[in-house]
Amino acid sequence: MHSTDLNTAVPAGTGVADEKVVTREKLYELVWSEPMLKIAARYGVSSSYLARVCTRLRVPRPARGYWAKLAAGLHSKIPELPESRPGEDRFWNRDGYVTATDLPQPLVALELPRRGRRGKAEVRRQRHSQHSLVRGARELFESGRVSSYSHPQYLKPAKKLLLDLAVTKAGLDHALAFANQLFLELEEHGHRVAIAPREQRLRRAAIEERENPPKRENGYRHQSFWSPLRCTVVYVGTVAIGLTVIEMSESALARYVNGDYVRESEYDVPKRRYGVDHSWTTTIDFATGRLCLQAYSPYSGTTWVRVWKEAKGAKLTKLIPAIVDGLKQGAEEIALLVAEAGVHAEARRREWEIERRRQFEEEAARRAAKALEESKADLLRFIARWAEQRNIDRFLSEVEADLSKLDPATREQLSERLRAARKLFDEGSALDHLKNWKTPQERLTN
Repeated sequence: MHSTDLNTAVPAGTGVADEKVVTREKLYELVWSEPMLKIAARYGVSSSYLARVCTRLRVPRPARGYWAKLAAGLHSKIPELPESRPGEDRFWNRDGYVTATDLPQPLVALELPRRGRRGKAEVRRQRHSQHSLVRGARELFESGRVSSYSHPQYLKPAKKLLLDLAVTKAGLDHALAFANQLFLELEEHGHRVAIAPREQRLRRAAIEERENPPKRENGYRHQSFWSPLRCTVVYVGTVAIGLTVIEMSESALARYVNGDYVRESEYDVPKRRYGVDHSWTTTIDFATGRLCLQAYSPYSGTTWVRVWKEAKGAKLTKLIPAIVDGLKQGAEEIALLVAEAGVHAEARRREWEIERRRQFEEEAARRAAKALEESKADLLRFIARWAEQRNIDRFLSEVEADLSKLDPATREQLSERLRAARKLFDEGSALDHLKNWKTPQERLTN
């Protein structure tokens, strides 16, 4: 079962539970309170799916027949919930991925590990084993593609949840062997190596594959590397340090021959009596076969990078003890950087809150002034129309009084005109205008 299997969305059924995000503590409480079938039905998933969730979160669950034995009066000891290890998933979201907004945001300081090593028996057992991140990785890297528009051609596997390697096909075995030995050595010292969990939102640092990069880059440099979905990290205590194994490259004069580049130093000039050799030379990058380990801080707002390079005629595995010591020291430095970044982030958040409050108050004052101005202008317009209406009514009333002095035929003819005029200027009373007028407060609330 790959780690991505539990991310597949499962259609929800009827009676879905209210909780969107379930902690491993809550899940542990549920699976030991009632049968898995009932819990799975409430969350709209299958019982086998929920069992895989328990395995992923390291939540012990009842064995087959537990509830039947309990109904018969046979009680079994309930195992304790093991403590969550750094880098392990601690939440499950029935709708798919857990996002940062779904999770509680406690302010937890990064902690360094307690001193001490594992038992000798466990150390000896691990030295002859293969790390879980390395197991099966070779086939996945080889079955993928290679980078386009770049030289050398680095491998680009289709699977995204893999250990972080930037290597060519020729350097793959060497990189995997080194990664396996490094990961096992780190875990012998109690430092867990894993793919970063989704909930931590750790970022992968940019990589530099050139053995001797220039101090200044001339123009834009296109990179076509594969990058994993989540970075590979080692946990020194609760401090995560990103790890990338890179096969280095070097610039060399190359000749283009039969659709590919070969080093000029390795080019054999064809022996021809007549004709021209249709090829040209240029400077490109070649894979050296030597490795580089890049360790970095994956936390946002921090910059910390350490690099260990494999020298010519030497093996990077000889530097593993120095790498382990360097990562321990780096964890202390990263913890300080994260704490400092947290202080700066809090200061920026407060500044943002102050600026947001200032903008809100300015906008509220602007809207209040606009509402007052519009309300006052409407009221003055109504008053002007009312005064005009009174003049019109006075005029029409005088016309109506004068109609009585005319002969019946003329009076009837002008009376029709008077009624039409009254209908033309009938815009309601002053109370009607006041009823339609909106106060400044009404304009703000609408």
